[in-house]
Amino acid sequence: MKKLRSGTLSKGVHSPSHQAKFRQAAFFYIHVAILYEAAVWVLHRDGSLPSRGPVGLWLIAGGVLASVVFWGLWSWRNVWLARALWAIGALRIPTLLRGAFLPQEEAVLSPTFYIAALIVVLVNLWLLARAGWDL
Repeated sequence: MKKLRSGTLSKGVHSPSHQAKFRQAAFFYIHVAILYEAAVWVLHRDGSLPSRGPVGLWLIAGGVLASVVFWGLWSWRNVWLARALWAIGALRIPTLLRGAFLPQEEAVLSPTFYIAALIVVLVNLWLLARAGWDL
């Protein structure tokens, strides 16, 4: 079968190595989501989270969204989904850099929190790029 540029074989089936990249991206994404959920819960209990409605509702919505993304990466294996998630994730970098290296005096979170989040986001972007562009 002739390999296409998108990383799929001519019948639309991904190669085994490309399938593995989607599985890795899916599992890392769900772990990132677990970290986000835990951070929301801890910040809420600490009183550091701004009020934007019931925290339980946001946690449920976040869990549902993370589950849909996991399923999309694991089952659908669409390169455009991985690329879109990569682009959205890349938008987090300026805020994380600002919090890590240019902290404001009134900042609630320490620069260490932002540095750890930056590392997690960059690894997530790396795995999404591997799936999205078959790197």
